Amino acid sequence: MTRPFTRALLATTLLAGVSVLAVGGSQAASNSDIPTAADGIGGVVTSTKGPEAGVWVVAETTDTPTRFIKIVVTDDQGRFFIPDLPKGKYEVFARGYGLVDSKRVQGAPGKNLNLTAVIAPDAKAAAMIYPANYWYALIKMPAESEFPGTGPKGNGIAPSMQTQQNWLQQASNTCQTCHQIGTAATRYLDNNTVEGWAERISKARGPGDQALNVHGIDYANNMMNAMTGFGRGRGLAMWADWTQRIAAGALPTETPPRPQGVERNVVLTSWDWANGRYTHDVVASDRHNPTVNANGPIYGVTVMWGFVEALDVVRGTPFEFGYKVNHNKSVEVLPPDTLPHAFPHNPMLDKNGRLWLTDLGRYGPPRPGDAPYPEKMAYCTDPANKYAKYFPQPGQTKNTAIIYDPKTQKIEGIPMCNGMHHLMMNVNNRDMYFSGGDQKVVSWVDVDAWEKTKDPVKSMGWCPMVLDSNSTQPNKRPAPSDITVTADRTQWNEPAPARRLQQGEEGGGEAAAKTVIDPKKDTRVEGFLYGIDADISDGSMWAAKTGPFPSQFIRFQAGTNPPETCQTEMFEPPLMPDGKGYQSFGVRGISADSKGVAWGFTGNGQLSRFERAKCKVVAGPAVAGGQHCPEGWSAFDAPGPKIQGVKYGSADFHYLGWVDLHDTIGLGKDMVISAGSNSDSLLAFDDATKKYTVLRVPYPLGFRTRGIDGRIDDPKGGWRGKGGWATYSSGPVWHQEGGEDGTTGPQLVKFQVRPHPLAN
Repeated sequence: MTRPFTRALLATTLLAGVSVLAVGGSQAASNSDIPTAADGIGGVVTSTKGPEAGVWVVAETTDTPTRFIKIVVTDDQGRFFIPDLPKGKYEVFARGYGLVDSKRVQGAPGKNLNLTAVIAPDAKAAAMIYPANYWYALIKMPAESEFPGTGPKGNGIAPSMQTQQNWLQQASNTCQTCHQIGTAATRYLDNNTVEGWAERISKARGPGDQALNVHGIDYANNMMNAMTGFGRGRGLAMWADWTQRIAAGALPTETPPRPQGVERNVVLTSWDWANGRYTHDVVASDRHNPTVNANGPIYGVTVMWGFVEALDVVRGTPFEFGYKVNHNKSVEVLPPDTLPHAFPHNPMLDKNGRLWLTDLGRYGPPRPGDAPYPEKMAYCTDPANKYAKYFPQPGQTKNTAIIYDPKTQKIEGIPMCNGMHHLMMNVNNRDMYFSGGDQKVVSWVDVDAWEKTKDPVKSMGWCPMVLDSNSTQPNKRPAPSDITVTADRTQWNEPAPARRLQQGEEGGGEAAAKTVIDPKKDTRVEGFLYGIDADISDGSMWAAKTGPFPSQFIRFQAGTNPPETCQTEMFEPPLMPDGKGYQSFGVRGISADSKGVAWGFTGNGQLSRFERAKCKVVAGPAVAGGQHCPEGWSAFDAPGPKIQGVKYGSADFHYLGWVDLHDTIGLGKDMVISAGSNSDSLLAFDDATKKYTVLRVPYPLGFRTRGIDGRIDDPKGGWRGKGGWATYSSGPVWHQEGGEDGTTGPQLVKFQVRPHPLAN
C-alpha cells in the first residue's frame, strides 16, 4: 500500500433524495473534437495499425489520500476522455487485448495527451492480461465416464464423487470461493509436479499477515481438505497436469473480445482501501431506497481482522474501526489502533442509514484477551417464548446482530438464538432477515420492536423450514390458513441425518441421505442458507440453500402470525434428460427482480432463472424432493470459455449477484448483475434480450468480487449521480497484479455508464 490509512471515525452528512433520473442508452459519440476539461484528460490511442478501438486507458495517481485509478474505454476512432479526476500527477497508459501495455506517460487533469499502443509480439505476450477463466479453461477434468469414483485402488476419484458435476462442485465451491483460478499466481509454479502441488497447498502465511492475520493456517488446511475431497492423488495430478502444460507453452484457446457497444461507455473508478486486508463485500445504500446514505461512506468488512472498513468517497479517504462484543452482551467501538476480536461477516444499511452487520463471534481459536462466550440464553429454549415453544434453538450467544449509527457513532448488538451469515431487510423495511440459521431455520429481527423495547425476546423470531407436502391440491398456492408449522413436531417428516465421512475417508462433504416421506405429513428440510434477498413483488424472501448438492432455492413468508403461519417452499434445478446431472448447481447468491423472478448465481458459471408463476405444482408430496417445477427453470452460461470436456456452464464462477432494481449503474432497471468472480468482471444480463454486457476491470488484474451494491447520490445528476460498487475480495490479495511488491491490495471499484465514450 502506498500510505497508511487513517484509523478514525469520520462524521458523515447524509444527503437524501427521492426520485431516480434514468440515463440514456448507448448513443453514438459526436464527431466533435475530444473534450478538454480542467478535471479531465483526453486523447487518442494509436498503434502501427492505426487507431485502437475498444482498449482501456488507465490513469493512476498516488497524490491522493489513497491510490486512485480511473479507467475508460476508447471509441471506434481510438479516442478517449477520462472525466472527474482529482488534482495530481498521473501515470497514463493503454491496455487492450492483442496489445502489451503501452509506455506509461506523465499526465495531469486539464492537459490532453496521446498514447502509442504496442502490438503484442506473440500470442503468449498477448495472453498475459487475459482474465483468469481463459487460463482455467485449459484444465482437464475427469471425463463423465469415470464416475462414480472407485477410490485409491481404482481410478483415484473419491467414491463420494458420483458424477462429474460433483467434481466440478468441489473445484468451484471449495477452491474458487477464496480466490480466482487461472491468475499468474496460480498457473505458474516453480515445481509443477504432484509433489510440488502437495507442498504448495500445505504452506501457510504466518501470524500477523497483512491480509489474513492469524488465519493463514486455516486456509492451508482448507486447501488440503479440499484436495482430499477429490481423492487426494487424483486431485493433485489434475492440478499438476494443468500447470505443467502451461509451463510447456499451452495458451488459452480463445481470445477475449474487446469491449463493444455500451461496454465502451463504462467508467471505472477505484481506490485502495482496507489497509491491504482481505475484504469480504460492500454495502452502499438501502436496497429498497438507493438514495439512502447519498454521498456517504461505502462500508465493507475485513473478516480475518475484524475491522469495519469504509471509504469517504467525497474526500477519497479510507478509514476503519473495530468493535468488541462484551461478556454482558453490550457492544463498544474500540479506540483507534486497537485490534478487534470480532468476526463481522456481512454489512447492510437500513432505511435510516444505519449499518447492520452479522457478527459470527470469533474466527478460529480464542486469542489472548478474548472474553469467554456468555452462557446459553434461556429464552431460546423457554416454552414461554412462542418461537422456542415451536422450535427451540441452541441459544449460542456468539452470534450477534450489530447495529452502528454513523450519525451518533453509537453501536449496539442483539444476541441471537441461532446462527447467522448474510442479512437483508424485507420490502416493508421492518424486518431484518438472516441466512445461516444453523442449517435449520430462517430468522429475523423486528426492527421497530427492537427500537421500542431493546428486548431480544420481543424482537427476534425464527421458523423451521417446513414444506406443505400433505396437501391434496398440488396447484394450490399455500394460504395463511394452511398451517404447516406446529408445536407437535411429530406431524412432520423429519430430514434423515446425513452420514459424516469418517476420518481418512476420501470424499467431499456428507454422504447423501434420503428423507422418508409420509404423504399425510408436512416435511421439514434442512440446509445452510447463504445468499438472501427480498422479493418486492409479493413481500416474500428468497434464500440460496447451498446443500445438499446440487443446491436449492428457498422461498419463505412469515405470514400474519408466525411461527404458525410461516410458509416455506423449496425448488431444485431440474435433472438433465439422462439423469446424470443437473441443469445448474452450486448456487451461493440469489436475488429477485421486480417481477418476482428469482435469479441464482452458480458455481458452475451459469445464471439460473426461476419463475415460480410458471409452476404447475407447488404443494403435495412432490414438493419434498424439490423437483416438482422443471417448467420454472432456465439457465444461461456466462460469456467466456468453457472447461475442456464439460458440457454445461463455463470456466467462470459466480460468488454472489444482485438485481439492479433502480438502475444505479446505468444499464436499465432490473438488470441482473453476476459477480464474474473468475473473469475480472461484473456480468450484466438483460432478461428481455437474453444478452450479457461485460463490465471488465482490466487493472490491476485479479478483480474478484463477492457482493455488489448500488447507490444514487444525486437523482438529478445523470450518469454522474449514481453508480454500482464492488470490491476486490480475494483471500490471498497477493494473487492480484503487483504481487508482493507493496502496491497490491483490495480496491473499491465504482461502475458507471455514461451516454457515450467521450461524455463529460
